[in-house]
Amino acid sequence: MAIDPWETAQGQLELASKRLSLDAFLHARLSQPDRIVEVSLPVTMDDGSVRVFSGFRVQHNNIRGPYKGGLRYHPDVDMSEVKALSFWMTMKNALIDVPFGGGKGGVAVDPKKLSASELERLTREFARKLYPVIGPTTDVPAPDVNTNGQIMMWIRDEYEKIAGKQSPAVVTGKSLDNGGSEGRTEATGLGGSFALEALMQLKGESLKGKTVAIQGFGNVGSYFAEYAIELGCKVVAVSDSKGTLYMNQGIKDIKAIEKHKKATRSLEGFPGAEYLDPSAVMLLDVDILVPAALENSITIDNVNDIRATTIVEMANGPTTPEADAILNEKGIMVIPDILANSGGVAVSYFEWFQNMNDENWGKDDVFSKLKAKMTAAAEATFASAVKNSCSLREAAYMVSISRLADK
Repeated sequence: MAIDPWETAQGQLELASKRLSLDAFLHARLSQPDRIVEVSLPVTMDDGSVRVFSGFRVQHNNIRGPYKGGLRYHPDVDMSEVKALSFWMTMKNALIDVPFGGGKGGVAVDPKKLSASELERLTREFARKLYPVIGPTTDVPAPDVNTNGQIMMWIRDEYEKIAGKQSPAVVTGKSLDNGGSEGRTEATGLGGSFALEALMQLKGESLKGKTVAIQGFGNVGSYFAEYAIELGCKVVAVSDSKGTLYMNQGIKDIKAIEKHKKATRSLEGFPGAEYLDPSAVMLLDVDILVPAALENSITIDNVNDIRATTIVEMANGPTTPEADAILNEKGIMVIPDILANSGGVAVSYFEWFQNMNDENWGKDDVFSKLKAKMTAAAEATFASAVKNSCSLREAAYMVSISRLADK
C-alpha cells in the first residue's frame, strides 16, 4: 500500500502539537496550506501546435517570512507529495532559523521531451502566471527535480520584465554570474556533515574511524561522502539505482569514483571495489547509514535488517513512520531530514540575503555561516530531545513549531 506523504506530515504535526499543547488556531493554520495556485500554461511547440500544461504552487505558511521552496518539472506531479514538501519546508526553515516560510510547486511535464526553446517558452509562461503570487518578499522559488539555474534565470528575467526593475532575489539557485551564492553546490552535503559532527560531539562520541554507507551518489551523497572522509570517517560504500560500490578498506578518493561513473555511467568496475546489489547498501554492517536518494527507503520490510547505529537522512522522507518507530525502539539515532538536509535552504537564504543587500560573500564566509546555522539547529534539537525524552525527529518538529508559535 502506497504511503501518503501528506498523511505522514499530518502525523508529525499532530505528535509535536500534542507534546507542546499547541494553540488550536496555530494548529489549524499549519494543518493546511495557506494557498494552492493552479495555472494553465498554453505553449506553442516547435511544430506550430499548441499544448496546454498544468502548473501549480503550494504556499504552506508564511508566519516567519516569504514562502520558500523548489519548483519541479515532472510528468507525475503528486499534489499530496507537494503539499507535504511545502509543510516540511516550513518546518525546515524554522529549524535552521531563517526568515522564510514553506512552499513547493512545479509543472506536470517531462522536460526531456521538450526542446530547449519549448522549455524556455513553458517556463516564461509559468513565470507570467505566477507573477502575482511570487516575489522577493512574497514567495521565492528555487530549483528542484528536473529544474536548474537556467530555469531560475528565465523566471527571474520574465518577472523583471513585468515588474520593470531588477529583482535578483525573486529566485535562488542561480548561477554565480547571475547572482547565485558561492557554496550552494556543496551546501546540502556539507550541511549534513556539520549536523552529524555536532550531534556526535553532543553525545561525546568521535567520528574518527566510524564506518559509513551512503545510498545515493548524486550531488548530495557525493559531497557528504567527501566531507565525512575529511571528518575522519571511513566511507566504505556508495550506491546508485543500479548497484552498490563497496570497499572494505574505505574509499580514499570520491572524485575518482565520480570520474569513473561519468565515463562508464556506472559504479561497476571501479578498481579495488566489490559491486553489490543496489539494496545491499542499506544492510551493511556500518556505524552510520546515509539515505541520500529516495523517499521511503527504510520501511517495515528492511528496518529490522539495518545494522547501523546512526542514520543521517539526507533525502526527504527516507524513513516510513512504522520503520521510524522501530528505529526509535532500538535506540538507533536518526538525524531527521528537516535537520540533516537543511544546509541547502540555509545557503539559499544566504543567496537571497546577498541579493537583497547587494552583497557578495566568499565561499569560506558562506561555509562558516553554514556551520554556525547547522550547529545551532543540531544543538537546539538535541536539547529538546533530552528535555522531552523523545527522538531527534520529534524534537526537531517541536523546535520548529515552537518558533512558529513565538512569531
